[in-house]
Amino acid sequence: MGEKTNKKGSISYAKWGYIFIAPFFIIFAVFQLIPLASTIYYSFFEYYRSGLKVIGPSFVGLKNYMTLFATDLPKYFGNTLLLWIIGFIPQIAVSLLLAAWFTDLRLKLKGQTFFKTVIYMPNLIMASAFAMLFFALFSDNGPVNAVLVGMGILKQPFSFLNTVWGNRGLIGLMNFLMWFGNTTIMLMAAIMGVDPTLYEAAELDGCTPNQMFWKITIPLIRPILVYVMITSMIGGLQMFDVPQILTNGKGGPDRTSTTMIMYLNNHLFSKNYGMAGAVSVVLFLVCAVLCVIVYMSLTKEDDGRSKAERKALKGGKK
Repeated sequence: MGEKTNKKGSISYAKWGYIFIAPFFIIFAVFQLIPLASTIYYSFFEYYRSGLKVIGPSFVGLKNYMTLFATDLPKYFGNTLLLWIIGFIPQIAVSLLLAAWFTDLRLKLKGQTFFKTVIYMPNLIMASAFAMLFFALFSDNGPVNAVLVGMGILKQPFSFLNTVWGNRGLIGLMNFLMWFGNTTIMLMAAIMGVDPTLYEAAELDGCTPNQMFWKITIPLIRPILVYVMITSMIGGLQMFDVPQILTNGKGGPDRTSTTMIMYLNNHLFSKNYGMAGAVSVVLFLVCAVLCVIVYMSLTKEDDGRSKAERKALKGGKK
């Protein structure tokens, strides 16, 4: 006679896992998934307000997208990418340098806690307050111009806010000052996670600090570098508050500091929901494509092959 299994005493705990994670998926669906689907849906419609009259929604297909690319969207995308590069290149360079200094036990730097606090403090300041501060400092009659003229460096005040590269330079400087502290802390954590015995072995083999940095540190902190690069790129493409306040919403001079989110805000302000949806979808696709490119280019192994290529090669050998 076979043994009978008693299933009455067995308890399934799987349902409790679904119950605990359900709030996340509900909130995600209500506040992100449904608005995203709605944005994509209305991007194919003519839907705007003209005075008190609401036009649409009327299906127009790809007309909104064609209008965007036929007008100034490529220019605003170029502005956004350029402003991000101006702020990100010095940010990653200075952050890597500071992280290497702070984690190098041979330097024995004093007051590290104080300097870490100082470099992180700008990250706690609101972007709007930071922009207003720079607006006051670099105005034509501001203290920066007064100091430069007083020292004889300039014969007359330089109009930072009314020149193309002066304005772009200020936006890049603000983004650098606001975020390099946060990047430094993350890179420090990544470097501190590297096995110290690797540096000791490299030092015994006669490697210089420069060689150890490029051959050991950089390859081993690559995952954090990828994270920093992707998050910074997403934040840069969504740049709005700093140029909006610094240029008084005009993106001047000659709209050379107008970003894609500022362009989107103009359509939302004018109640043109169809065009605003099209801008949002384009921005989403651009972010996705650039993030994939960055991820694939920075996650290659020493032989130049990506993880996917390496896996495919192993499968072919089998």
